Amino acid sequence: MNKKVNIIETTLRDGSYAVNFSFTSTDTSQICASLENVGFEYIEIGHGVGLNAANSGFPVAVQTDEEYMIAANKALKKAKYGMFCIPGIARLKDIDLGARHNMGFIRIGANATDIEKTETFIKRAKKHKMFVCANFMKSYALEPKNFAEKVKLSENFGVDMVYIVDSAGGMFPEDLDRYYEAIRKVSRIPLGFHGHDNLSLAVCNNLKAVKLGMEFIDSSLQGLGRSGGNAATEILVAVLLKLGYAINIDFIKLLEIGQKYINPLISAKGKQLLDIVAGYADFHSSYMHHIHKYAALYRINPAVLIIELTKIDKVDVDERVLNKVARKVKRLEEVYLGKFDFTRYVGHEQEKIK
Repeated sequence: MNKKVNIIETTLRDGSYAVNFSFTSTDTSQICASLENVGFEYIEIGHGVGLNAANSGFPVAVQTDEEYMIAANKALKKAKYGMFCIPGIARLKDIDLGARHNMGFIRIGANATDIEKTETFIKRAKKHKMFVCANFMKSYALEPKNFAEKVKLSENFGVDMVYIVDSAGGMFPEDLDRYYEAIRKVSRIPLGFHGHDNLSLAVCNNLKAVKLGMEFIDSSLQGLGRSGGNAATEILVAVLLKLGYAINIDFIKLLEIGQKYINPLISAKGKQLLDIVAGYADFHSSYMHHIHKYAALYRINPAVLIIELTKIDKVDVDERVLNKVARKVKRLEEVYLGKFDFTRYVGHEQEKIK
């Protein structure tokens, strides 16, 4: 098997969530250079939320967007670096800034239901001759046929590639089959897959994406990332090499990078229970603070609150809706007189709270 596989290494961007956005310019330079040295051609950097996040109400990263750009640009000789861009958080001038610092690719992300918002950003990036990916966040929020229609729209905007994104880490390989088949009925655009690991399926799903013929997949060193993390670069590379895929990565040297730079940063032990529930219910962990707020307010099981909320909406969290759901969950738990059996409940996930 000689099929070439492209990996976008996302440690310095998606991994930043797990270290409170604390990667420095020095970290960026050293890790970029190390990843390039072992064979990676695409390296994503910057604030986890993307361009201009620090000025849009999100936690401030240790360095500015421009400082990250400068660090990566100086460190890399052959590999391309890129950043994430969410219209409404990022501005068009942020793309211009990236172009001035030789940013080679950009991933423009929007909820799969809101792809129309990306058009002007895609066109601005293409004007700068960047390699442009459209990341359909929370892809599972659309049925495959509707998703494929949005892919065609994104293609018309001028993107080079569309990414299926399992933001909650709850998709299965069979889901990728359905999305891929639907897309290929209307478009031949190159595809990529970004999957989180809440249900420990990220590597399996990445492998499925490759087998289907998707051109790009994502990973991060030690699986560092938001919520349940990502596919671990070290494991993904090992699997691909063992299966005979054409991947020009020095496996042994790769292992040393994660051991040196990432292992010392990891403090969490074991699987976090609400990350597992997020994968189960297709819940985006960026809204977890709302769950904690209302679970504490009503003294209810946050896992049940997540599950009930996602029966209504898997894309956004409206606090008015969340408050109503929390009150219903409270009434349900009172029926059990404080002896709520969560394992019994999730076995009947389709039942609505009355």
